[in-house]
Amino acid sequence: MADGNFNRSPLSTNSYQSGVRAGKAAMRAIALQALEATLNNHCSTLSAEQRATIINTFKEEINK
Repeated sequence: MADGNFNRSPLSTNSYQSGVRAGKAAMRAIALQALEATLNNHCSTLSAEQRATIINTFKEEINK
């Protein structure tokens, strides 16, 4: 009779957790690229300093 852990034994917890972390990091990178593209395409009146401030604020928010 199975003890309930039969299907879990082939998966190590570390592999799954590192995959989740890698996925989150990839999504952060994609979001940052999308923000930079949006700023370049739609906010051309912003100075380089203002863009850097917006990007740094965004980085802080997504890394919480």
